[in-house]
Amino acid sequence: MTHPFMNNQAWLALKTGLVQIAQQEINSRFNKIDYELKQDGSLLTEADTAMQAAMQSFLSTNWPDFAFVGEESDKLVQQAALDSEQGCWILDPIDGTTNFANGIAFFSVSLALMVKGELVLGLVYDPARDELFSARLGLGAELNNQSIKTEQLLRPLNQCVGIIDFKRLDDPLATALAIQAPYASQRSFGSVALDWCWIAAGRGQLYLHGNQSLWDYAAGWLILNEAGGASISLDGQAVLVKKITKRPAVAASNVQLLTSWKNWIDRHNIE
Repeated sequence: MTHPFMNNQAWLALKTGLVQIAQQEINSRFNKIDYELKQDGSLLTEADTAMQAAMQSFLSTNWPDFAFVGEESDKLVQQAALDSEQGCWILDPIDGTTNFANGIAFFSVSLALMVKGELVLGLVYDPARDELFSARLGLGAELNNQSIKTEQLLRPLNQCVGIIDFKRLDDPLATALAIQAPYASQRSFGSVALDWCWIAAGRGQLYLHGNQSLWDYAAGWLILNEAGGASISLDGQAVLVKKITKRPAVAASNVQLLTSWKNWIDRHNIE
């Protein structure tokens, strides 16, 4: 699909702009500000709103044809932007706000571009580690401009590291994972976007999350796909949808491992 970022100069300008804005608006505020609670009980910091405003201004100035979906935007505005004919940006200004607000250095900025329901690029920047994960549709995935690919060997589940978010899973599945864990070890870091990217970079092989928003997973989903990974929702449908509604996600380093992982989940996800 043709878009401005098939041009390497525009692609570099986008990556450079995101990193610079994140360093200015997020890193400068880390460990220095308080937070407030949103209506749904999640946290909001000054850095969230400042990052979204700065990034939206940068994108609209340089690429005004695209609409904009931000986590901190009104829901009706979000859906209207997704329905834009030209395409729209999807931004999570800080994915992992709870970590950020509590001084835990594991959070990210997630930016994707969706055109006609298809993701054409994704960027996830980890300011604490200065790691930029990126992908363009059909052109592979990178970490700090170096190509990354997932492991394509079918290793047994009990030799895998799982990145598992227990908080949003139904009780039967969460209990089975806690008591009969099929993997060798489990982690939960608190940034959905980085979780997808860490699987893409080989820092884990299995992934499970019960409820994530489009701005949480869009960029990471594309990065994992372009790195050779695979995903599916708990109900067997595609994870990616052009809707604001939240989605469960099961992912793995490759298709064969995903099948094995999803089969285990299905056997234990029963009331």
